[in-house]
Amino acid sequence: MDTVSPGNLGRFRTAVFIALIAAAIQVAVGIPAIASPSETPAAEQVPVQPPLPFPIPPAPPELDPGFYAPPADLVASKQPGEIIAARAVHLAFYSVIPFNIDAWQLSFRSTNTRGEPIAAVTTLMKPRGDNAGAPRPLLSYQFPQDSNAQYCAASYVLQQASVPGNITGQFDIPFEFVLPLTALGAGWAVAMPDHEGPDSAFAAGPLGARITLDGIRAAENFEPMGLTPQTKVGLAGYSGGAITTGHTAELAGSYAPELNIVGASEGGVPADIKAMYQLASGNLGSGLIFSGLLGVAREYPELAAYNEQHMKPIGKALTPIKNSLCLYSAALLPFMNLTDGMYDSPDPLNDPVPSKVFDALRMGHSVPKMPMFIFNSNPDWIAPVGPVNTLVDEYCRDPNAQVHYTRDHFSEHITLEIDSIARVLLWMKERFDGVPAEPGCSIHDEGSMALDPASWPLWLQGAGTLLAGLLQQPIGSR
Repeated sequence: MDTVSPGNLGRFRTAVFIALIAAAIQVAVGIPAIASPSETPAAEQVPVQPPLPFPIPPAPPELDPGFYAPPADLVASKQPGEIIAARAVHLAFYSVIPFNIDAWQLSFRSTNTRGEPIAAVTTLMKPRGDNAGAPRPLLSYQFPQDSNAQYCAASYVLQQASVPGNITGQFDIPFEFVLPLTALGAGWAVAMPDHEGPDSAFAAGPLGARITLDGIRAAENFEPMGLTPQTKVGLAGYSGGAITTGHTAELAGSYAPELNIVGASEGGVPADIKAMYQLASGNLGSGLIFSGLLGVAREYPELAAYNEQHMKPIGKALTPIKNSLCLYSAALLPFMNLTDGMYDSPDPLNDPVPSKVFDALRMGHSVPKMPMFIFNSNPDWIAPVGPVNTLVDEYCRDPNAQVHYTRDHFSEHITLEIDSIARVLLWMKERFDGVPAEPGCSIHDEGSMALDPASWPLWLQGAGTLLAGLLQQPIGSR
């Protein structure tokens, strides 16, 4: 007789939760079903499905298996980065005010950390116009989904009428959308992968790296984007997005060496998940970090088995609740004791199974081959600065490393997310423009990254792009 695992039960409850919000509306208006990918022609001929007409809401991923969970045999028949299905979508400001931009979603083949084929999804944006005939760069932006529910992913939350994600606390992705939207206005193409994968494995950085790299491949394979294998690619992400960005930078040389990645920017860096877990225990961030531990267990079966054996009843009772909520809702229940309060082991973080998994999640296993811009708040209460210092030291032992590291002293984790936006765009613009990154490694201590005069025009550019978008002006037309 088949049994239902705790993970499957949690996902079932999440699907039921979403269904209560969205299914009745969809049935009432009769949303047209997306054609089964198994019925479409070969990958290079995959048709692009038209966008849903407003006001029909998009289906949450849990209720959209035709796109998010295509048949396993179809996925296995594809190569990493090969497109399975494609559709046009309407993106909007906090799900309400639509933007006048060209946007699509791709379902594509990727690979998990056990070498098994999986389906993944990325959202693409292309500026209007031909970029004055110049080659167009691609920014791959990794949002901090920081949740174990699929309806909290960027591909759903960024769409017009995707109400449930915003209601249940996924406010960070729509807010951070200002950065990739500004990039679009600068004439850059943008890819925004659902890097947590089909099981929403929050904090599983090596998995996110594979999905991100294959998402870039898919974007370059998607003809409407007008990209080529020579396209200059940049990586960027903050906090939960930095988990994936950092691992992507490390893995790119071995997993996708053909990609022309010219720079990677990461801030609020979770360089060592174990150190984050230790810092969060009993503190304000404990609820969020506990969700990350549950997410990691979805990608590492040995940790799931360890949790089943050693987690106390309170942890098991919280698991389906935490797995059903988006970022800010999942961060509830602060000040939890995450060690002996959750486990029956006297030292769970140093038991063999968690130690092995934490080591796999630690950054620093290889040195990125592209220039890096790393920044962190010195008093960061989520991603401690000590492991970031150690990571930079590890990278910089390699004479070929190119690392620009900034420590911000007037910020903390959340405020630096805002203060850093213009500097990230400025640094990435220089990489795309062919300005050589400074050689070797440099460490800078600053009061506030927002006080750099060189970045101020980027703030104005971002505000102007957002305002133009809200007024229904085409973005990036030149």
